[in-house]
Amino acid sequence: VQLQASGGGLVQPGGSLTLSCKTSGSLFSLPGMGWFRQAPGKQREFVAGVTKFGYTNYADSVKGRFTIARDNATNTVYLRMSRLKFEDTAIYYCASPGNNWGQGTLVTVSS
Repeated sequence: VQLQASGGGLVQPGGSLTLSCKTSGSLFSLPGMGWFRQAPGKQREFVAGVTKFGYTNYADSVKGRFTIARDNATNTVYLRMSRLKFEDTAIYYCASPGNNWGQGTLVTVSS
């Protein structure tokens, strides 16, 4: 399954942005999906995950601000980000089990 992430861009602090990750195959066939990010000079870190049955979990740093959702009909996983902070600036990657990664989309939070 190939993953295609999109939706990154430049946003001001406090703003919102929604990322999308479209899979080339059936999303429902995958046990789960996740979003990760890598900020400049830092290691890649977990952001949010959603299981096949819709259970979600989040990194403490984004709880209450980010929402992960999946749409099995369109084979797309979304990451809705709100109240963005400077420290959310990173390349965001979607991933599925088996070390399968999308190409990344850049989110820059800047005034």
